[in-house]
Amino acid sequence: MAEKESMLEKVKKAMWHKERIRNIGVIAHIDHGKTTTTDTLLAGAGMISYEVATHAMVTDFKQVEQERGITVQSADVNMVHTYKGEDYLINLIDTPGHVDFGGDVTRAIRAIDGALVLADAAEGVMPQTETVLRQALREKVKPVLFINKSDRLISELRLTPDKIQEQFLKIISDVNKLIKDLAPEGFKDKWQVNVQEGSVVFGSAMDKWALSFPIMKETGISFKDVVDAYQKGDEGVKEFAKKVPVHVAILDMIVKHLPSPVEAQKYRVGAIWHGDVNSEVGKALMSCDEKGPLVMAISKVVMDTHAGEIAIARVYSGTLHRGDQVYLTDGSQSKAQQIYIWKGPHKYTVDDVPAGNIVGVVGLRGVSSGDTVSTIKGIEPFEKIKHIFEPVVTKAFEAKNPKDLNKLIEALKNKSREDPTLKVEINEETGEHLVSGLGELHLEIIEDDLRREMGLDIKTSPPIVVYRESVSKLSPTVEGKSPNKHNKFLMTVEPLPDKVFQMIEDGEIPEVKPRKKDEELFKKLQEAGFTRDDSKRVKDIFNGSILIDNTHGIVHINEVIEMVISAFEEVMKAGPVAKEPCMKVLVRLVDTTLHEDAIHRGPAQVIPAVREAIRQAMLQADPILYEPVQTIRIDSPAQFMGSISKIIQSRRGQLIDMQQEGESIIVKAKLPVAEMFGFTDSLRSETEGRAFWFLVNSQFEKLSRSLQAAVIKKIRERKGLKTE
Repeated sequence: MAEKESMLEKVKKAMWHKERIRNIGVIAHIDHGKTTTTDTLLAGAGMISYEVATHAMVTDFKQVEQERGITVQSADVNMVHTYKGEDYLINLIDTPGHVDFGGDVTRAIRAIDGALVLADAAEGVMPQTETVLRQALREKVKPVLFINKSDRLISELRLTPDKIQEQFLKIISDVNKLIKDLAPEGFKDKWQVNVQEGSVVFGSAMDKWALSFPIMKETGISFKDVVDAYQKGDEGVKEFAKKVPVHVAILDMIVKHLPSPVEAQKYRVGAIWHGDVNSEVGKALMSCDEKGPLVMAISKVVMDTHAGEIAIARVYSGTLHRGDQVYLTDGSQSKAQQIYIWKGPHKYTVDDVPAGNIVGVVGLRGVSSGDTVSTIKGIEPFEKIKHIFEPVVTKAFEAKNPKDLNKLIEALKNKSREDPTLKVEINEETGEHLVSGLGELHLEIIEDDLRREMGLDIKTSPPIVVYRESVSKLSPTVEGKSPNKHNKFLMTVEPLPDKVFQMIEDGEIPEVKPRKKDEELFKKLQEAGFTRDDSKRVKDIFNGSILIDNTHGIVHINEVIEMVISAFEEVMKAGPVAKEPCMKVLVRLVDTTLHEDAIHRGPAQVIPAVREAIRQAMLQADPILYEPVQTIRIDSPAQFMGSISKIIQSRRGQLIDMQQEGESIIVKAKLPVAEMFGFTDSLRSETEGRAFWFLVNSQFEKLSRSLQAAVIKKIRERKGLKTE
């Protein structure tokens, strides 16, 4: 217990030295060894015994994670590492690698400043390595590289020391190419990982050894010594690991090459917060000032059986004290009842936490992932957390026992607050609840949680695909009249230009209601091809669609514009063709006639008129459906090339590329999500279980016109709408 106390005291003390804090995430492709690596780092920091490290899986504490051997949610750990006689606080988040839980990676990235990127020495850079790097670099999170499972090059592939070196250089150059392609301007060269400087480590977390160039120089150990150690068997490897323990190489690299919050917030805040950086709050955020106003970003919400709901927060400025009254994004007030720090699944309370730290907070009722919490009411919130992939697979969830209905509704609401990549639509009338996730496994785990953790007996429908509605030409001007006939709204719709849509998708144009003097945003819209006048008249950017107010000289326009925005968002959430979400629609309010008297132009008059006008305009603009399409990579022995081509063709797929490397092939293909159900099983049976597939990209593409009528009919039947 004394040892536990001393580690805890060290963490508490280190929290107040912000230059010596490192907030980092472990990110990688699935099965490249993130959780094993985290275990060895914990052991090195004296938090678990070195004997159980690599088997303890401390951060995989959900039962389903241990059974399936995968991480499905990120886990936080605070640890102390001594470097050159100084104690450094490492706030570490172990993230999932499976693409279906990528939302957890995106949320973790909001809380961290540096990323430990793992790559399997034999497999190298894989599709998910690219996805997680893209997510990190988009929010200006700096990467360093650990080439893990290096033992595979010796024991499995039997490479010579020279060939091992070649493989390492290939991985490093692949990672650097990604950084060059994906990093923001000004960081493409600065953040290249470099062997000589020590921002690359290679080793084996499972065998507990690791080397970096600085360590090799200091100890005189070479690649040949690594190969020799493995030739001596288990004992040789154990002895070798004592000389160069994995945690020393990695934690030294983290301290030396990843930024402190003081350093990182100078360039990160501008990327994730669109307020005035010269205001009092802006200056406090940029300088990570513990004496400034309290501002925190909530990266995730966890439901804890004992403590209730815990919000994981990164404190960007100010100091959080237990008992503080704070405001949430929606303006409601809450109280920070408890503050926690972590050691894997174990929590310890602290009384206050200064800027630069990641903590758990109990008491913020109704808070969601992505929220901004502050002592200032109505503060400019952090940018919405935007995941790279969208939820494209839906299942209907129903309680078998009617008395469990309320419990199910509550559980689903909580799940969607914990995980915003989960979309939940609750239909109080039918008792059927539509839950959309990133893939089949994502929904399977949610189902599993509800059964085990909530004890709910539920039944689910087969998976359904979510489509998107859009238009393909400019509509005529359509008039919408209010129910009392006193107000008229003239609207047009047209396809949103590709460049604008792409910039919204990439997060360059944020989905917001623009403020009057949002010059930065107006500049971006003009870059994308809008005229200066149109860019200043944009009233809302929502669901990859835009609303522009082109009216002139309307006296009461400012009083009704919020209602026009509400009606626009309603239609963009459920389009006129099949009540599917819309995308890539540009809606213009061309003109309006408003009643003089405010009582005759309230929400009940304005919203239905605008909603109907937009719907009718869309129906007259040659409406089209977009379907979700996934680009995948298949790794397989070459003998199954024919079978793989057959599977792809039979599922409306398109072969993009096929490369042969020795006895193996790497296939790239595009498949509609609607045809992906059961894909894993048929690939297994056709290739004797020897082929594996990974998601590379996910996007929406126009559904073939020949299939459109049948798909719309099917969706409308499912939703209980008239089929015509």
